[in-house]
Amino acid sequence: MKKILVVCGNGLGSSMMVEMNVNSILKDMNVEADVSHTDLTTAKTEQADLFIGSEDILGTIDDGSRNIALLNNLLDKEELRGVLEERL
Repeated sequence: MKKILVVCGNGLGSSMMVEMNVNSILKDMNVEADVSHTDLTTAKTEQADLFIGSEDILGTIDDGSRNIALLNNLLDKEELRGVLEERL
């Protein structure tokens, strides 16, 4: 099962909302994945098949070895759906 990690600065508000949207979209796509949210510091040490977050946050851990999806608008469900369809 794929692991998706949604990342924000503190791992509370915005990442939790995006996690809920990811779960909803994956359900529509009939795709199963382990989805969770976390803060940036923890994300640096985590392993996942896909990291999702904003460019200003995830850009700091993009070392080329991780599958990172940078969102322009965290609340745009269509942008999020496009990322999930492309990356999974």
